[in-house]
Amino acid sequence: MIIETVYLSQKEKDQLIKIKRTTGIKNWNILCRWALCLSLRDKTQPPAVEVTGDHAIEMTWKVFGGQDHEIYLALLKERCKNDKALLNKESITQQLRAHLNRGILHLSATKNLNKIIEKLDLP
Repeated sequence: MIIETVYLSQKEKDQLIKIKRTTGIKNWNILCRWALCLSLRDKTQPPAVEVTGDHAIEMTWKVFGGQDHEIYLALLKERCKNDKALLNKESITQQLRAHLNRGILHLSATKNLNKIIEKLDLP
């Protein structure tokens, strides 16, 4: 397995707490999947994220991706190819961190997040 553990910083955790309050979604992994997809949709390369060792949230890759973890990895690898990033463990992990960071920032900045959730008609 290329990615074993997903780490999020305290700042990202604080942003996710705000998003959880707004949406009522209780699980980090679901919000992180949304953040990843939101960032992957953006055609620009995300800014690199400095690894600080600040691990406020930690989850395994399989928890992060759930039953579709292989699909999320394939999407991430495809994006790495498109961005001409290396396809090794370190590079893919760095790209994941950058995309998660950008996606969480976008989610936390979305003004009408509750209205978007309502339109999804989630249980």
